[in-house]
Amino acid sequence: MIRLPDENGVLRVHEPRAEPAGPVLLPPSGAPPASRTVFAAAHVVADPLADPNSGVPALDWDATLAFRRHLWSHGLCVAEAMDTAQRGMGLDWTAAAELTRRSAAEARAVGGRVACGAGTDQLPTGEVDLEAVRRAYEEQLEVVEKAGAQAIVMASRALAATARGPDDYLNVYGELLRQAAEPVILHWLGPMFDPALEGYWGSTELDAATGTFLRIIEEHPAKVDGVKVSLLDARREAELRRRLPEGVRCYTGDDFNYPELIAGDGEFHSDALLGVFDPLAPLAAGAVRLLDAGDRDGFEAALAPTVPLARHLFEAPTRFYKTGVVFLAWLAGHQDHFVMAGGMQSARSLPHLARAYELADGLGLFPDPELAETRMRRLLDLHGVAR
Repeated sequence: MIRLPDENGVLRVHEPRAEPAGPVLLPPSGAPPASRTVFAAAHVVADPLADPNSGVPALDWDATLAFRRHLWSHGLCVAEAMDTAQRGMGLDWTAAAELTRRSAAEARAVGGRVACGAGTDQLPTGEVDLEAVRRAYEEQLEVVEKAGAQAIVMASRALAATARGPDDYLNVYGELLRQAAEPVILHWLGPMFDPALEGYWGSTELDAATGTFLRIIEEHPAKVDGVKVSLLDARREAELRRRLPEGVRCYTGDDFNYPELIAGDGEFHSDALLGVFDPLAPLAAGAVRLLDAGDRDGFEAALAPTVPLARHLFEAPTRFYKTGVVFLAWLAGHQDHFVMAGGMQSARSLPHLARAYELADGLGLFPDPELAETRMRRLLDLHGVAR
């Protein structure tokens, strides 16, 4: 029995599980799912002994790469150097470039698939021009391609601040896609994940923004493998994927509605590129394998119970979801500490983290429930919560 605080400071009793869930107990298969392409956006493990005032993010490379091997062992693809890895919130471009190179080399060594984010976050804060944005994108695209990884063209804060309308997006993205050696994934990240991206694609009106987004794809269909849509709007994603050119995938980034979007409507479905599949990897892989076998009901029954945890982790302010992701990785034994780059471990409250533990434990998500309970108790002690 463990006593956990709620948002009102009231302690409630939780009885931890004795055993993990079946998919967590089973040895990972390694083979990727056949019916859907599934990326987990992976977090990074910070070096807890690094000086937080140095201005240089330091990572525990062994633990960071070990977690990627964990994801690949379940047959998932890895989306690298994305916002889940604290891009723009503790991880700078220098560290992201090194992460890209190391993860791509690790993927080749184990036969895993990796796609890496290319953005513009090496630019200084403040006003820049469109030419600087384009050059920054080109620099990062070159690093990703030289590493041997697929590129995910991330939304750019600098472009959002600089562009004066849809034509600027059409020009910057068009030039970048013409230069891309292989088809890329385009990422539409909504302002709930990053407020600086308000009005992306040249309009705050989503229908107009969607039109610009689709025009970019339609003008360069051979250079777009797919789109990752992170708007937390299942209806809009379903409409968008019906309008994509043939052969262009829709990778859902909707961490609220992923079961229904991945399952599809009988005619169209979404593949996945999700931050929530970082902590859910074994359960997510097991669920998608049920789809491989044609068992949609089994897929929905397996994945639906994970949604309350996902919605909790991604509740507003949504951009802080990665704190819960790293917290669960610590409880699950994937890392030895709960320290994040930029001190982001303090971005969520103790009651929020306690509820995340309770929900994850209820799912049987921890390979060693006793370890998870011990670490949760340690955190409660640190915060002075009476037992």
